Amino acid sequence: MSLRSGAEGVLQAPTVTIPSETIPTFEQLGLGPDLVEALGALGYEEPTPIQRAALPPLIAGKDLLGIAATGTGKTAAFSLPLLQRLGVPGKREPFSTSALVLVPTRELAMQVAEAIHRYGQKLGVSVLPLYGGQPIGQQLRVLKRGVDVVVATPGRALDHLKRQSLLLDTLRTVVLDEADEMLDMGFAEDLEAILEATPEERQTVLFSATMPRRLDALARRHLRDPARITIAKEQVQ
Repeated sequence: MSLRSGAEGVLQAPTVTIPSETIPTFEQLGLGPDLVEALGALGYEEPTPIQRAALPPLIAGKDLLGIAATGTGKTAAFSLPLLQRLGVPGKREPFSTSALVLVPTRELAMQVAEAIHRYGQKLGVSVLPLYGGQPIGQQLRVLKRGVDVVVATPGRALDHLKRQSLLLDTLRTVVLDEADEMLDMGFAEDLEAILEATPEERQTVLFSATMPRRLDALARRHLRDPARITIAKEQVQ
């Protein structure tokens, strides 16, 4: 499903819809048994609308542009496919990572990192939150071992890139979560610099509550033929 320009020059695409009378299971959406078991242990009974729409294209490796408010279940929507596509957890070069999740605040970095840790615990996945205010020495010691998933604020991620204590040569997936908020906080240049440092052959996932023009422009530059999903506010649970 490719994006196309409308009369205003803004990205437009058909919205993915899931028939309400048919709710697939996580397994039917393509998740592996370890992740399905982890979700069951955490009390997840059925996927939310955004998870039903996002999991299949993300598991297939497509880029994705998602418009959804907080509370729709988007963290699991991008985290579960990210974990499934990691490869063999733990086999990492020093200072490298397979997945980078960029978020606007330290609070969200901690929250998302904890969620990914819970989902991927049975897989032996290592997750590291990076944000300002942490001792840099502690971050460097963990990064030196290599980390499967890094969840970072843009400023701290860029700081480590400049130090070469975070290497993106083996990166497979990059996620921009609450992208509009990151732009509002002044991280536009940081995001551009980070995305330019990632491999060309990567999966790019962007979630945002709104789609202002400057975010539209960023998506045009960095997402390739993305699937697009929109979850209406009334569907927030």
